[in-house]
Amino acid sequence: MPSTRSLGSVGTLVLIGANLLPLVGVIAWGWDQFVLLAVYWIEASTTVFLAAVKALFAVKGSPDVVGQLEPLRELREKRGGVKIRPGWPSMYPRNVPFAVSMITTWALLVGIPGALYWVVAGASIEFTAEMALAIVALSVAHARSFVTEYIGTAEYTEVSARDILQTPARLIVALLPLGFFGLAGGGPDSAIIVLVGFVVAKTVLSVSQNSNGPIGRGLRRLIDRISADRETRQERPGITLPDAPVGSRVTVSIRPVLLGSLPTIAVAFANRAVGIVVLATVVAIGTGHLLLAGIGVGILLGVVGARLASYVLRYGTVEYQRRGDSLVAYDTVLEAPQWVVPVYSTATFEIQNAIPDRLLDTGTLTVSNVDDTPSGSVQFGPVSDLESAIETLDLPVTPEDRPERDPAVVAAATGLAVCFGLVPLALILSSRVSGTEVAGILLAFGPFFLIPIGLMAFAALSRV
Repeated sequence: MPSTRSLGSVGTLVLIGANLLPLVGVIAWGWDQFVLLAVYWIEASTTVFLAAVKALFAVKGSPDVVGQLEPLRELREKRGGVKIRPGWPSMYPRNVPFAVSMITTWALLVGIPGALYWVVAGASIEFTAEMALAIVALSVAHARSFVTEYIGTAEYTEVSARDILQTPARLIVALLPLGFFGLAGGGPDSAIIVLVGFVVAKTVLSVSQNSNGPIGRGLRRLIDRISADRETRQERPGITLPDAPVGSRVTVSIRPVLLGSLPTIAVAFANRAVGIVVLATVVAIGTGHLLLAGIGVGILLGVVGARLASYVLRYGTVEYQRRGDSLVAYDTVLEAPQWVVPVYSTATFEIQNAIPDRLLDTGTLTVSNVDDTPSGSVQFGPVSDLESAIETLDLPVTPEDRPERDPAVVAAATGLAVCFGLVPLALILSSRVSGTEVAGILLAFGPFFLIPIGLMAFAALSRV
């Protein structure tokens, strides 16, 4: 059986050969910068999607970065994984936010602008057998590296999702400037110089990120030393189940989980990237471009589905177990404990005044002073009968109820929300303001109306 070192060396040579093939196209087949950029645009997109898949298998934990929030962030605290193929390692939901971040970053900064450039510029490229050979060779080289080195040599046990995240970041930093210079090259000589630099930079990045051989490891150490990257990995302490049988258990009620996901879906639409898609979809509908409108609607439905699935996986698949003197949150899908709290300790149990619970007559607890959790608090529930759950699990809940229903607060908050909403409604219904002007005003001042309307709606629903 070949050794790990020989596998890494062969993989390195394959990667180098595949990445130098486009350079042969420039010198021997007469490719210009547009052809080479098209080849690398396709191949780099494949690389980013493969990096997103690699991130899902990463075993090491990823530290937070101050001021940076990943999409589907609620999955960051999820423990456990799922096997998709016998003999392969587990894929971890906690790494999904990083995979989504890779794909969206590449799409916004490179993928969509690149596609728009080809459309606007009207560049026509003849697709030849040599181009197909280069694209297939590059894709096969990366796929081989993934299977034989990343999976085959268990490299996934030594990296974190944030480590893998550096791949698209370095691709963007290294290739975008070269791409702009290539498009704006002043002559054949300068174009050749830029294109050679393009190929060399891409080869170095590919080998450093995908090869586990001595050359790849050496390049990784060199790039890390030059870039002085922050800490990108950390150990994830495991959770040990109490040495006691399950005495009693309570399952989550799915209806309030689904209802509770609506605010997270709304927050997703406040994201700049999603906002751009919403604006582009509205413009496409208004101008009659049904195909683009359909693509936009499909993307938005995908965002809604992803947020819903993420929230359900975070809170809707948990079973709460009493094991001896401890309360255990156990995920029945991933078959892994999420947190363990000694019932008679410094932990405190308090009843939430959650809106889904008020509307559906369910219940949720907040458990504070919990060790081994980033925030120090966790959520218990929602459960269909909170009083029965407390009794079944024998929890020391402080005897305080949620605020009583207050019709006066509901009426006042609803009235104020309606008043704020009448202003944009009057603009929409007014015959003196054109549709374009209405759209511009709502885009510019809509958030200023949505904030007070949202606050009033929350105040009303919290006292229903």
